[in-house]
Amino acid sequence: MSFHGWTGTGKTYAASLLLRHLFRDGPRSPHAHHFSPVVHFPHTEQIEQYKKDLKSWIQGNLTLCSRSVFIFDEMDKMPPGLIDVILPFLGSSWVVFGTNYRKAVFIFVSNAGGEQINQMALDLWRERKDREELSLQDLETAILKAVFENPQNGFWKSAIIQQGLIDLLVPFLPLKHHHVKQCVAHELASQGLQPSPGVSQAVADSLSYFPEEERVFSSTGCKTVASRVPFYL
Repeated sequence: MSFHGWTGTGKTYAASLLLRHLFRDGPRSPHAHHFSPVVHFPHTEQIEQYKKDLKSWIQGNLTLCSRSVFIFDEMDKMPPGLIDVILPFLGSSWVVFGTNYRKAVFIFVSNAGGEQINQMALDLWRERKDREELSLQDLETAILKAVFENPQNGFWKSAIIQQGLIDLLVPFLPLKHHHVKQCVAHELASQGLQPSPGVSQAVADSLSYFPEEERVFSSTGCKTVASRVPFYL
């Protein structure tokens, strides 16, 4: 699966929900593996070593647990060419080195395509239509073009894209004012606090929105909600 959208639209949250449903310990499960380019692959000159290490890591962990989940965060910052090392684990045969890896789950999280998604949602709003009226087919075309043709993206000219090995591409749409208020309510509940319409309204109003005059969609999604809630409490 590949999650695409602007910052704060719920991509990482959705991935954590999947982990909670798949494993008893959720994101803390030893079979849930998270990779960040900033943390794990910071030096582009060492990409060949990263390829060897990543392939070995995935193979070893799938041997231990065939239902392992691998999350690759910030794919838009991943060194181009690195991700194709996992190609054997996604191929049509599903069997590599005598082991069946069909039960493994790979999740790619990326901001790439977010600008295109936001623009399409905004264009629709200007036509007096809601964002939910966007078609998945239209979004997929725009997203794939954005990630495949951008040399600064981890999916640039990737064989994973070329061979159609991503089963599900999930676009995350920009959030409107009432979505942000829902995020505030969720944050209050996670802290064991009662719902507060006043706090929800204040936090939502404090965020920046685009376009600047109409203030339709949140510029940062719900990214800063958690840090703002204590202030308005």
